[in-house]
Amino acid sequence: MPPVPPDAPEDEFGNEDCTDELGPFAQDFVSIFEVEPNNLADSPAPGANASTGTFVSDCGTNENEKFNSDNLIAAPGKVNAAEHTHGHVGNLDTNAGSTDESLLAAGTTCENQADKSSYYWPVLRVRNADGNGAEDDTNAHNTGEILRPASVLLEFRGNAQSDVVAMPPLLKVLTGNSKAETNDNANTNAKWTCSGFEDRITDKYPLCPRGSQVVRIADFPSCSDGNTDSANHRDHIVFPDETGACPEGTQAVPQLRITLSYDVPRGRVFALDAFPAELHSPRTDHNDFINVMSEDLMNEVVSCINSGRNC
Repeated sequence: MPPVPPDAPEDEFGNEDCTDELGPFAQDFVSIFEVEPNNLADSPAPGANASTGTFVSDCGTNENEKFNSDNLIAAPGKVNAAEHTHGHVGNLDTNAGSTDESLLAAGTTCENQADKSSYYWPVLRVRNADGNGAEDDTNAHNTGEILRPASVLLEFRGNAQSDVVAMPPLLKVLTGNSKAETNDNANTNAKWTCSGFEDRITDKYPLCPRGSQVVRIADFPSCSDGNTDSANHRDHIVFPDETGACPEGTQAVPQLRITLSYDVPRGRVFALDAFPAELHSPRTDHNDFINVMSEDLMNEVVSCINSGRNC
C-alpha cells in the first residue's frame, strides 16, 4: 500500500459526495489518518485460565447473492421487517418464514456442511455523486449498487478468564443497533477501519487510502444464560466485563467475530442500508447470528478454543 501522509488533502480520498436528505452526511465520514490509534478491537489481556484458540468457518462471500429485508430474530414472520437489505452467508433458508425445523433442514454455503448457521448483516452500497443510482425495489430510500464483500471472516474466539462451553443449539444472537440514531446510540457496536490500519477503529465511515479496503468488525456477546433467545433478544447472552469475565448466572461460549472487507471506490460514495429514520448512519451497523451447527461441530469448536489451537 503506498504511503499517504497524515496531512494529505481531501482530494487524496476523492471529493465525491453521496449526501442527500436521507444521508449519509459529510460528518459521517472520516479520513483514517484522522482517527487516533486505539485498542477498541482488542480483547482483554488473557488470564491464567484463558481459552486462547480460534475456529474459523468458511462460508463464502454471498456468491449466490442471497438478500432479503427480513429479520428472523427480531421480527419472525414479518416480511420486510428490516426495511433494509441484509446479505447472508451460511444457512440457505433464512427469511421471515423460517422456523427452527426449516433451518435445520436447509442447505448451507459453508465449506463444512455441518455448519448450517445463519450469518447476516446490512449490505453496503455504492452511490453516485448525486446520492442516486440503482434503487431498492422494496425500500426506495436505499439506493446504489450492492457491494459484495471481498472477504468474510467468521471467527469464533475464546474467553480471557475461562474455558468456553458449547452454544445452545439454535441460539440467536445479535450485536449492534439498527436504530442507533433514534435510540440515543444504545447498544451501538459499530467498528469501522481500513485494512492496514486495524489499530484505528472508528464509528464513522472510514475514507481509506489507495490499496486499502474498508473493513467492518462485528463482535458478538458471549456470556450465555443457556436460553436460546429472550424478549429483547439481548438478555439471554451478554458481553463479558472489561476483564473478560462473564457475569454470575452465565457461562462463556465461543465469541463470534465477523470481519467484512470491501473494495470501495474512493470518496464519500458508500453507505449502509438502514431504516429511513436512521439516515444511513454508520453507527447503525449490526450483525445477526443463529447457531445451527451440529453437536459434533460445536464440540470441535469448543475443543479447538479451549486447547489453544487455531482451527
